[in-house]
Amino acid sequence: MTNLIQKYNIPGPRYTSYPTVPFWDKEGIAQQDWERTVKKSFDESNDVEGISLYIHLPFCESLCTFCACHKKITKRHEVEQPYIETVLKEWDLYCDLLVERPKIREIHLGGGTPTFFSSENLRKLINGIFKRADKFETFDFSYEGHPNHTSEDQLQTLYDLGSRRNSFGIQDYDPIVQKAIHRVQSFEQVKRVNDLSRKIGYESISHDLIFGLPFQTEESIRNTIKNTIELKPDRIAYYSYAHVPWIKGVGQRGFDDNDLPKDSEKRHLYELGKQLFFDNGYVEIGMDHFALPSDSLHKAMESKKLHRNFMGYTAGKTELMIGLGMSSISDSWYAFAQNEKTIEDYTEKVNKGIIPIFRGHLLTEQDLIIRKHILNLMCNLETEWKIGLDNKIKNEIVERLSEIIDDGLIEVSDTKITVKDEGRMFVRNICMAFDLRLLENKPETRVFSMTI
Repeated sequence: MTNLIQKYNIPGPRYTSYPTVPFWDKEGIAQQDWERTVKKSFDESNDVEGISLYIHLPFCESLCTFCACHKKITKRHEVEQPYIETVLKEWDLYCDLLVERPKIREIHLGGGTPTFFSSENLRKLINGIFKRADKFETFDFSYEGHPNHTSEDQLQTLYDLGSRRNSFGIQDYDPIVQKAIHRVQSFEQVKRVNDLSRKIGYESISHDLIFGLPFQTEESIRNTIKNTIELKPDRIAYYSYAHVPWIKGVGQRGFDDNDLPKDSEKRHLYELGKQLFFDNGYVEIGMDHFALPSDSLHKAMESKKLHRNFMGYTAGKTELMIGLGMSSISDSWYAFAQNEKTIEDYTEKVNKGIIPIFRGHLLTEQDLIIRKHILNLMCNLETEWKIGLDNKIKNEIVERLSEIIDDGLIEVSDTKITVKDEGRMFVRNICMAFDLRLLENKPETRVFSMTI
């Protein structure tokens, strides 16, 4: 296995979309094309499955050096209200476009630190959204919280607004690792928000852990997972640390590359964690995720309804996902669009009455076909050839997969490709064989994190 890890540990996308952002059309997407695809998707799906909202709340009081998200570091909480007002103005722009009242199936508050915001402003945000929308018959509202900056009042307020699921960024409990990544929080602080969530009535609690961080060892990972299991979250995300300082600058240079676990060491930390999760009743979901059998994510996997988008894995698919807020990415199924990346530019466009996108991609027919295959592989670990590929492209894909087939990681038949258990850790590599945009436009400089 060590040889396979060395062989396949190459830079590659995480496939929260296809095409991936670096391969969106350089000319971008015209505003009218974006609005047209949003309206088309909404008309097709609002009554059938509802829509999803991702709301980006970018503020953090301090910088975590492992983080590759778009964020704004500040301790000035007076920024909350004007930002919320701008997000609601953006929502009004979409509602005016859609005309009919949206039926919201899913809301996720991401960041940044959503619990940077006061209970009052969180209430203003969600109530403002539902002034112009209704809940779909099944409704899922989740958010991310920082254990150090999440109060009982915030937990109760968000629960009262309809949230039944939350996620806390833990990363690692070792004090040396925490200091290196500038994310210092005690087990007691995590236990407090976890226990309060249970007491209030949250049905699903998720903890995010990261392997491959500076100074991590087998002992520190064992202790981190021991503490995690003690609190028994319903879901665990066990992410590979994406070391991309060439993209995010000095924020990811608070430690030396030599402080990071090497390839085989890093993979050992993953395999160790995975086995400990299995030993404690968790089931592997797609890539990087584990859940108890009682959790909706596991049930979605069992019924083959698991979906993957810019929010990661979700228990249900919506054709239309609207991203609100600075840097948010939206998905109309037929196109992608990303909002302006600075608060100033984002606010300026919204105040001018313009949906504040600055780049995007209009999917071709071939993009849509490849997208379905990659989604199937990422969510169901299999895909059927009958989904639209001509024989020439199919044969080329099989040829690109020849080494992966020879290494016993997948099975290929006349009807489908199936990822074997031994191949789960290489699913990104398998998807890359389908990625025609990547193959046609190989980047000259480093763009992606390593696949393993």
